[in-house]
Amino acid sequence: MLSNDDGKYLIRIAKQAIENYLEKGTKLDIPKDCPDYLKEKLRVFVTLNKNEELRGCIGYPEPIAPLIDATIDVAISAAVNDPRFPSLTKDEFKDIDIEVTVLTKPKLLEVTNPNDYVKKVNIGEDGLIIEKRFNKGLLLSQVATEYNMDSKSFLDNTCLKAGLNSNCWLESDTNIFTFQGQTFK
Repeated sequence: MLSNDDGKYLIRIAKQAIENYLEKGTKLDIPKDCPDYLKEKLRVFVTLNKNEELRGCIGYPEPIAPLIDATIDVAISAAVNDPRFPSLTKDEFKDIDIEVTVLTKPKLLEVTNPNDYVKKVNIGEDGLIIEKRFNKGLLLSQVATEYNMDSKSFLDNTCLKAGLNSNCWLESDTNIFTFQGQTFK
């Protein structure tokens, strides 16, 4: 678990990374004052909101880079590479709220009957990853609460995010993982 101060630090770095990229077109260097424990490889997402509406969200669902470096990368990507939105402008940046979500390691959900997945997903606590063959979709826990989803609709929407049919979670060759996220705003 990270502290609130760690979260504020990551938010500040994400903000600086976006500002630096919008002004200079370059990636921010890892700050010299970065604590060593923020250099551990962890999963992280950066979400940008404008007027309480999604404006960009990109993350590393796998621990492929040190947390501080991954935060810088995904903050920039959320601002300029989210395919759902045009690149963020300098003028628009002042109206952006930044969220950093650090993820735990995913845990495979195991059930005897696929209908039991609905009982196993904790809305407001669990994020979901659904994998089937080469398709993979991930939704953060806050997506379910922000859109008032119940467990079934959360499972359905994670399937859709993976590019699969909405009820693929009922099929035996689909793997479902839960994870938790520590979100800083």
